[in-house]
Amino acid sequence: MGTSGTQHQQLTLVTDLVRRFIDVRNITEELCRPLGAEDFMLSVTEDTSPPKWHLAHTSWFFEHFILQRFNACFESYRPEYDFLFNSYYKRIGSYISKGKRNVLSRPSLHEVMLYRQHVTESVLSFLELRGNQLGEVLKVLELGINHEEQHQELLLMDIKRNFFENPLKPQYQREVFLSGEIMDSTWIKFHSGLVKVGIPTEYQSFAYDNEKDQHQVWMESFELSSHLVTNDEYINFIDDGGYHNPSFWLSDGWDIKEKESWEHPLYWEKQRGDWWTMTLSGQVPLEIAAAVVHISYYEAAAFAKWKGCRLPTEEEWETAARLEKIQGEFLDQSYKEPAPANENYEVFSQMHGTVWEWTQSSYRPYSRFKPFEHGMSEYNEKFMCNQIVMRGGSCITPKSHYRLTYRNFFYPHQRWMYGGIRLAKDVV
Repeated sequence: MGTSGTQHQQLTLVTDLVRRFIDVRNITEELCRPLGAEDFMLSVTEDTSPPKWHLAHTSWFFEHFILQRFNACFESYRPEYDFLFNSYYKRIGSYISKGKRNVLSRPSLHEVMLYRQHVTESVLSFLELRGNQLGEVLKVLELGINHEEQHQELLLMDIKRNFFENPLKPQYQREVFLSGEIMDSTWIKFHSGLVKVGIPTEYQSFAYDNEKDQHQVWMESFELSSHLVTNDEYINFIDDGGYHNPSFWLSDGWDIKEKESWEHPLYWEKQRGDWWTMTLSGQVPLEIAAAVVHISYYEAAAFAKWKGCRLPTEEEWETAARLEKIQGEFLDQSYKEPAPANENYEVFSQMHGTVWEWTQSSYRPYSRFKPFEHGMSEYNEKFMCNQIVMRGGSCITPKSHYRLTYRNFFYPHQRWMYGGIRLAKDVV
């Protein structure tokens, strides 16, 4: 009976992962459906990658880490793809620099789609062939599914950034009008004490290695804002000279602001005295009640100081976020742009989804951190330096990909991701 029960659980797990694998592959391709042929190899900054490369790289991940590793009889679709579509895994071998991904006119989009189809079918055939003898394969398959979900968000970020550079301000999707009223924010107080952060190592469901191991942290008393900072509040910062007062800015932040001539968030433009912004629906009037988005850590920290506040630590954020159900604006149920707040919350409005919230915490390993094994050890560990943690997901994060303990991370100067602000302050 015990063996039969174990086999049934294994079969259920395999069935669920196969369904998710097929779904995630289809969703990525569906997200590319609005694009024209010329859009697929476009990449305008050092941060972005061409959509065609995303389609190929997510296929390479399954090919390399599942098919090549576990199937002794497998032959690469094209050996050159190990060089073209490896992103940054140095243990595996060399790779094309990110800045040259947009010169790959070949393989053509048609060839890349054939490659995707081949990898998808090969993975499904391999899983069927192995039957219940899967073991480690399932762990890697689930990581690959989550990896592709990450690239779905990156894909939309990159499309928006690419389209912004076009004077025509193209539309990726039909225009969507999001309107609402500005809601009053309140301060929620938390008392000092020990709190648990992260996920236990023995956690059975999927989590990234950087979310483990669960550990205790001493937290001093603090207050956290019930609402995200809105465009209206941020305009006040701009109008008050926030971008021209060095007393609000970190030194590195001031230097890059001056170098890049920042005067407002990425994608904002003023037309006849009114603010407009670039969205996936093209350029539209700025909705002042929506959460401010596309700002760097430096801008978020400067705004917080201007308000006489600060950004929360990731421990403070996670402690507060446990009071709110995981529901909100995610890719599956959003317009792919931050909507104004509504009344559907317990304590904290738009805590999950909408925009990634900057913390003041450096991205570092937790206590007892153990990286993924084999070549996948480079997945997170190698980035644990000079980056800042963001929490909460965004309106283009797949909900199935998100957890309360999810740790996103970016360099403090980057702005093309969906980053926003929730304020914190000390209790004296």
